[in-house]
Parts: sequence; structure tokens; C-alpha cells
Amino acid sequence: MDGFAGKRIWIIGASAGIGAALARALAGQGARLILSARSEGDLAQLAEECGRAEVLALDLGQRDTLADAVRRLGGGAPLDAVICTAAMYDPSRVADLDPERTETLVRVNLLGTLDVARLVPPLLRDGGQLVLFGSVAGYLGLPKGQAYSATKAAIINLAESLRIELAPRVDVRLVCPGFVRSRLTDKNDFTMPALMEPGDAASAILKGLSGRGFEIHFPKRFTYGLKLLRALPYALSLRLTGRLG
Repeated sequence: MDGFAGKRIWIIGASAGIGAALARALAGQGARLILSARSEGDLAQLAEECGRAEVLALDLGQRDTLADAVRRLGGGAPLDAVICTAAMYDPSRVADLDPERTETLVRVNLLGTLDVARLVPPLLRDGGQLVLFGSVAGYLGLPKGQAYSATKAAIINLAESLRIELAPRVDVRLVCPGFVRSRLTDKNDFTMPALMEPGDAASAILKGLSGRGFEIHFPKRFTYGLKLLRALPYALSLRLTGRLG
């Protein structure tokens, strides 16, 4: 994307964390924003910070709310980008997972992202960006991260396939952050290497979206190590990741 001034951008999952930081950063560069999340109150406050941002509350756990939002936006000008950051995270050993909570997590993280991929491309202008959020947690299976890591691995795979399937009309991008301070990472009970602030993550994402690369991953000093670990034979990689349990 060649600059963000005047661009019409829809952020799904904008109420906190990276999504909110992206909204503030894009507003600062003159983008015209549509902000979505479950919490309409948080969105209203963020929209006030971002100037004339439009608020469109929805819940990716409720398929009809996304479909309704798409219908409402369908009568307006084409979008330059749709950025889907929405996710749930509940670290737990597999035997301790709550089945209903886990089903909701999969519904939001994976099936909700699939719904976004299915419904929003017609809203984009030719060459517009569809930005999906994986995670470095999707690079390899980690102890206590089964449900979250599995959905993020699936989103990485989804983005790879969409990059080919939707080209050249839609420019699909994949974002795989490391640890970014948020309500989600606050649930972790371990020291998080290379922990970033949301504003720094937003800057890295916007820099990546301004370039041509498919995957935006950061911080590089951390993510390249995980990519190397993923490339190792299982005999080595599983031995190393086992030390994290």
C-alpha cells in the first residue's frame, strides 16, 4: 500500500492491543477507519481518539454479526484494506481445557477468520489488502498453547492458500507477531522473550504493509530463531520445545 492517508481501512478486533494501536497509528497518518470488535463502549472511546472513525460492533463468534456488517459496508465506497486481529487466548494444559470455552476460541480465531476471508473480498478495491493475523505460536506446537497455537497454524496455512487463490485482485498479507503486551499476553505466567509494546508492533506492521512481502513477522531477533527451530528435524525441535513445558 502506497501510504495510508485517505485510505479506507476496516480493523476487526480494534478495541484493544495491537488492533487499537493500529487504529491510532493509521489515524495519525490520515486513514479513514472503520472499527469493529465486541465492545461497543471501547470502540466508541477509541473512535473519539481517532477522529471521525466509524464504529461497527460485531462478534466473530456470532457469524450473523459479521454478515450484517458486510451488508452495511457494501453500499459504501470500496475498502483499501481489511485487517483482522481478533483472537482469544486461554493457555492451559490439554487435560484442563474447558470444552465450551475452547469451542468458542476456535469459533472466533479460526472459523471467524474464515468467515472474514469468505465475505470481505468483494468489499475491497482491486489490489486492496486482506490482512490476517497468525502468530509465531503457529510456527510450532508449544506446551499449554494447544488450542490457540492450532488456530494460528491454521490461519498461516489459510493465508498461504488465499495469497494464491485471491491474487491478483486481492493482496493477501500475513502478520505473525511475537510477544506483544496485551490483555492476552497478561495471561502468561512465564518470562516472554523480546516482549514488545503495542505501538511498536503497529509500527512494524504498517512498515510491512507498505512493502511487498507476504509475511510480516517481528521482532526479527526472536522470530528468525523460531523459524529455524521449525525447520529442524522433529528429533531436535521436539527435544528443544520440550524444555518449555
